[in-house]
Amino acid sequence: MSTTPEHDRKIAVMSFASVYPHYVNKVEKKGRTKAELHQVIEWLTGFSDTELQELIEKKVSFQEFFEKANLTPNASLIKGVICGYRIEEIETPLTKQVRYLDKLVDELAKGKKMEKILRAE
Repeated sequence: MSTTPEHDRKIAVMSFASVYPHYVNKVEKKGRTKAELHQVIEWLTGFSDTELQELIEKKVSFQEFFEKANLTPNASLIKGVICGYRIEEIETPLTKQVRYLDKLVDELAKGKKMEKILRAE
């Protein structure tokens, strides 16, 4: 599945800090915690709480966020549809990485067990 270059550009320049509060709100509204959200983000990107906070304060773009990330080798196990796109069919690496994060946040909000979210089983 191909995304448009315009779509990919919008994602690349969007600030992680502008989306982060929506992630927090989404998971907390469904009874999950900010700590669980940070655990999921750390699993995907390798960022500690301190590093994550620094990136939020610097208002880095998603492009810079994922350039600095040390993506888990198990990221390719994240599959399914998010925002109308089948993740495993997205061709643009950055867009795919952002959708990985969106999918993990969605799974957390839907009450999925942490072991499954972190692809430990």
